[in-house]
Amino acid sequence: MEAVGFVALVQGVLGLLQEFTHWHVGLVRRVSFLHGYEAVVSFLLIVLACALFAAAETRGK
Repeated sequence: MEAVGFVALVQGVLGLLQEFTHWHVGLVRRVSFLHGYEAVVSFLLIVLACALFAAAETRGK
Protein backbone atom coordinates (compact mmCIF):
# COMPACT_ATOMS: atom_id res chain seq x y z
CA MET A 1 0.00 0.00 0.00
CA GLU A 2 2.89 2.32 0.64
CA ALA A 3 4.06 2.05 -2.97
CA VAL A 4 0.63 2.98 -4.33
CA GLY A 5 0.44 5.83 -1.83
CA PHE A 6 3.85 7.07 -2.89
CA VAL A 7 2.88 7.03 -6.58
CA ALA A 8 -0.38 8.85 -5.80
CA LEU A 9 1.49 11.45 -3.76
CA VAL A 10 4.10 12.06 -6.46
CA GLN A 11 1.48 12.33 -9.21
CA GLY A 12 -0.63 14.68 -7.09
CA VAL A 13 2.30 16.96 -6.36
CA LEU A 14 3.42 16.90 -10.00
CA GLY A 15 -0.12 17.68 -11.13
CA LEU A 16 -0.34 20.70 -8.85
CA LEU A 17 3.14 21.79 -9.90
CA GLN A 18 2.07 21.57 -13.55
CA GLU A 19 -1.15 23.45 -12.85
CA PHE A 20 0.58 26.41 -11.22
CA THR A 21 3.86 26.56 -13.13
CA HIS A 22 2.73 25.19 -16.53
CA TRP A 23 5.56 22.65 -16.59
CA HIS A 24 4.59 19.58 -18.55
CA VAL A 25 5.05 16.93 -15.87
CA GLY A 26 2.88 14.22 -14.36
CA LEU A 27 0.28 11.84 -15.71
CA VAL A 28 -2.85 13.73 -14.66
CA ARG A 29 -2.63 16.16 -17.57
CA ARG A 30 -2.39 13.30 -20.07
CA VAL A 31 -5.76 11.77 -19.18
CA SER A 32 -8.16 13.43 -21.60
CA PHE A 33 -11.42 13.08 -19.64
CA LEU A 34 -9.87 14.97 -16.70
CA HIS A 35 -9.32 18.09 -18.81
CA GLY A 36 -10.29 21.11 -16.74
CA TYR A 37 -10.20 19.20 -13.44
CA GLU A 38 -6.45 18.62 -13.17
CA ALA A 39 -6.00 20.68 -9.99
CA VAL A 40 -8.92 18.97 -8.23
CA VAL A 41 -7.75 15.50 -9.23
CA SER A 42 -4.19 16.30 -8.13
CA PHE A 43 -5.45 17.46 -4.73
CA LEU A 44 -7.57 14.30 -4.43
CA LEU A 45 -4.53 12.16 -5.26
CA ILE A 46 -2.65 13.78 -2.38
CA VAL A 47 -5.60 13.11 -0.05
CA LEU A 48 -5.76 9.51 -1.29
CA ALA A 49 -2.04 9.10 -0.65
CA CYS A 50 -2.45 10.31 2.94
CA ALA A 51 -5.33 7.86 3.45
CA LEU A 52 -3.27 5.01 2.01
CA PHE A 53 -0.33 5.85 4.25
CA ALA A 54 -2.62 5.93 7.30
CA ALA A 55 -4.22 2.61 6.34
CA ALA A 56 -0.85 0.99 5.78
CA GLU A 57 0.36 2.20 9.15
CA THR A 58 -2.66 0.81 11.04
CA ARG A 59 -2.54 -2.42 9.07
CA GLY A 60 1.09 -2.92 10.05
CA LYS A 61 0.39 -2.75 13.80
